[in-house]
Formats: sequence, structure tokens, C-alpha cells
Amino acid sequence: MTRIAAVHGVLPAHRYPQREITDALALMRLPGAGAPKRDRGVLDRLHATACVRTRHLALPLERYALLDGFGQANDLFIEEGLRLGEEALRAALDQAGLVPQEVDLVFATSVTGIAAPSLEARLAGRLGFRPDVKRVPVFGLGCAAGAAGLARVHDYLEGHPDQVAVLLSVELCSLTLQRDDTSAQNTVAGALFGDGAAALVAVGRGHPRVQEYAGPQVMATRSRLYPGTEDALGWDIGDRGFTIVLRAELPELVRLHLGEEVRSFLAAHDLKPDDITGWVCHPGGPKVLEALQETLGLGPDSLELTWRSLAEVGNLSSASVLHILRDTLALRPPPAGTPGLLLALGPGFSSELVLLRW
Repeated sequence: MTRIAAVHGVLPAHRYPQREITDALALMRLPGAGAPKRDRGVLDRLHATACVRTRHLALPLERYALLDGFGQANDLFIEEGLRLGEEALRAALDQAGLVPQEVDLVFATSVTGIAAPSLEARLAGRLGFRPDVKRVPVFGLGCAAGAAGLARVHDYLEGHPDQVAVLLSVELCSLTLQRDDTSAQNTVAGALFGDGAAALVAVGRGHPRVQEYAGPQVMATRSRLYPGTEDALGWDIGDRGFTIVLRAELPELVRLHLGEEVRSFLAAHDLKPDDITGWVCHPGGPKVLEALQETLGLGPDSLELTWRSLAEVGNLSSASVLHILRDTLALRPPPAGTPGLLLALGPGFSSELVLLRW
């Protein structure tokens, strides 16, 4: 099976307590002495209940009020995304003891900015990838793309078992800020999302060094779209850039679909939720996590590292599951040879499941 050789997460240097971010957003959204108190009260309440203590931002906090339109924000996405992406890729390859010339495939994902040439193409020369490296830049999978990217890397390595594949996720959610949007969904997004990047290196089962790596193996994957839920999660894209679509019924969709989906997937491999020794779950927000724990019957400690990641850095979109996978391996490594599950939800509405063997 595919073997994960290394995973590394990086964060921007600008780190702020949630309270400072709340105050800054209030000044941006509600300028002047006549701002409605009820709007500030909603902002305070939603930020306080997001279970986020601190976040890292691509820019110093005071610069967000000066952003002038989507074009400027996207230019900053490319600039900072390249810096973080290069840092993540170099560190992951170093951990794996590999050099960029050994990489055969780069799967790169982001849903918080647009670049053509894509980020991994712009990084190829800096890092020293071969001119014939295969590239798969992906936009639109959203928060599910970390799990989906690992699944697609696995698919590729199943067909090219002697090769090396890299997954890169760069998400600068703060640069999608809509300052004038006082809707509940935009307020919730402003309370949850942070910035970060991550890179994962994997080798196929026939790679000459596969036995040297102690990382988990990918055993199986499942992708699922849930018909009739297309308007639950995603972006509306207009003149001002990305406007969040985040329906209030999302936790109910998790309760309706995810329990059955996960149990069915595990049963196909003669497993039950109780058999999973390590859960690597995307931190979609407190209500989504509570719904997931409830529908799967998980104990209070099962998603501890997911809750911790949400508190310390917020929701990093597709990069979050890779940060949590890194933390799982470093802080709470499950017993070797036991099953794990990596999962994430995204626009579609969709889920991505990756069965691991630790």
C-alpha cells in the first residue's frame, strides 16, 4: 500500500488571540459611532462560541482594513502562498530524506485564491523539481481537499508503485474577508477560519525505500457526494471575490449522512468505529464536530487533537487534516498495525474518507 513518508504543517508568523481579531473585524464592519449594538453583540457571541482561541493570519491584522478589492487580495495570496508552500514542501521532503528531483507527482490544492500558473508550477524552479514532474492543481474541493488529495495521491501510487508523490495544501482564508458582509454565515466564517499550509510526501509500495518509513499506510479510500445538498457549503464568487456559503443545516447533514457513510465504509473492511485507534478529522466547527461525535458514538477523547487544532489555529480548510495528522503522529501515535480513519467534508456537499494502518 501507499506509505506516508512525511507530513509537515506551517503557519504564518502573525498570530493573534481571538479577541483581537473580533475587535478588528468589528471596527472594519461597523465603522463610526453609530454602529448598531445588536450587530456587535452577534459578532461577539459567534466569535466567543467558535471554540477558537488563537489564529495565524497571512498579514498583520491592521492591514486587512486596507485591502482594496479581490485583485490585491489574490496577489497577496500568491505571494504569501508561495512562501508558505515552499517552506512546507522543503521541510516535508527533508523529513522524508528525499530531494525534489525524486518527486514524480505534485498534487496541489487551495480554495482561497487563484493562480495560473498554479502555485506548484511557480515553485517548481525554486525547489528544483524535474521538468517532467506531473502536476495536478485542484480548486473547488474546499475543506475536503486534504483528505481527497491524499486519496488521489494513493490512486496514483497504486498505478506507479515505485514512485514518489507529494501533496501540497495552501489555504489563506483570511484573504477572502468580506468586510461589508454582516450576514450570519460570513460572521461565522470570520470566527472560524485561519491561514496555513501543509505538505505530505508518500511513496508507493514498490519504492526502494518504502520499508525505511514508519508513517501510516493508506489502505482504502471513499469519496461521496450527497445529492440535493449543493447549496450547503462553498463560495459565491463575484466582483469582490469569494463570499462564503455556509448553511445552518450543515450539522444536521452530518447527522443524516456521515454516521451511515463511515460505518458502511468501515464494514466493507470488516471494521467498526470502535476499532479505529486514531481519528484524524477536519475541524469544520464546534457544531459539526459535535454532530460527528454524536452520530459516530465517539468518546470525548477521540477527537481531542481536532478540537485542539481548532482552538489553536482555527479551521485551515484543506490544510487542517494534514496538520492534525502530523500532530497525531507526533503527540498521540496509535499502536502500530491498528486502523485509523482520516476524514473531511467539503462543498458538494461531500465527504472524503481515507482508511489508514498505523
